[in-house]
Amino acid sequence: MARLFSARTLLTVVRTGNARARLRATRDGQAAVRLNLGAAGLATGVLDALDGGAAATPALARRLGGADEDLLGAFLGVLAAAGLVREAAAGWSLAPAGRAVVSDDLVRASYEAFAGFHTGLYRHLGELLAGGPGRRDVAEQGAVIARISAAFEPFVDDVLRETVAAVSPRRVLDAGCGAGLQLAAMLAAAPDAEGVGVDTDEGAAALAVRTLEQRGLAGRATIVPADVRELADEAAFDLALLANVVYYVAAEERAALFADVARRLVPGGTLLVVSTVATPQLFSRHFDLLLRAQEGRMSLPGAEDLAAGLRAAGLRPGEPRRIAPGAPLVAVAAVRPG
Repeated sequence: MARLFSARTLLTVVRTGNARARLRATRDGQAAVRLNLGAAGLATGVLDALDGGAAATPALARRLGGADEDLLGAFLGVLAAAGLVREAAAGWSLAPAGRAVVSDDLVRASYEAFAGFHTGLYRHLGELLAGGPGRRDVAEQGAVIARISAAFEPFVDDVLRETVAAVSPRRVLDAGCGAGLQLAAMLAAAPDAEGVGVDTDEGAAALAVRTLEQRGLAGRATIVPADVRELADEAAFDLALLANVVYYVAAEERAALFADVARRLVPGGTLLVVSTVATPQLFSRHFDLLLRAQEGRMSLPGAEDLAAGLRAAGLRPGEPRRIAPGAPLVAVAAVRPG
């Protein structure tokens, strides 16, 4: 095989500019292309269309409602180079990696979220810094946020099972229930309990209803698309959960939120708060910036801020504990005196 380049060429490449930074920029750039490529495969419907079976480019164009065949063929070539689809005699089909994107909802939600609002923040940051209007990701992307939060479900479930075993609740409340995963986990861990899930986002509330139905728990729970502060029940729950909700509330209003949830607990009841918290880690800093860029006064709390807010609400909190290795996710359990 002919030599591709000389030692002098390699030395020039290494000595020109910051070789390490250039390599990192190239690697990050390629990762960004793969991320947006996967998201485009979903947004255009190409990956879902191939989930229905292999198809040649003309047939696939018809499935998509009349796509430009030349451009579609080029796009399929990129998807194939990334390992998401493959071409054979029968036409284009999903590769294992592409099938995972289509069939695993957490993978799908990750592509949608990270190619969408998570990185869209930086594409529009100049406008925000110049005083432009706040973003509306939290208000408009509730269902996607609820779906991607499933990544933390195993870690939160472990804490929930432990807490349920200690409390033995008959009624549980999930304030900001999202897709209903944690409410379902509490009900599964407490077979005799009934539950209420509350979420202000109607899309997330609809996901919660579906989750409970799929897990055979719909008869033991009610989902209310509303703010928990509008809930009529008072002093009715043995265990309440606020999971990844606190940072959507302005810092000065968090103690009032804790107090409002706490008054729905029976004396001796437990409020479990689970939240991503502010740390020097990249994702924590990024998420805090994303929150601060929204309409409203959102931000990540510190772990000690959670405990202080719970005390200010008249509760007795335990020590905050990290529950997910490598992630700034903590849990704090607080008891209502009485």
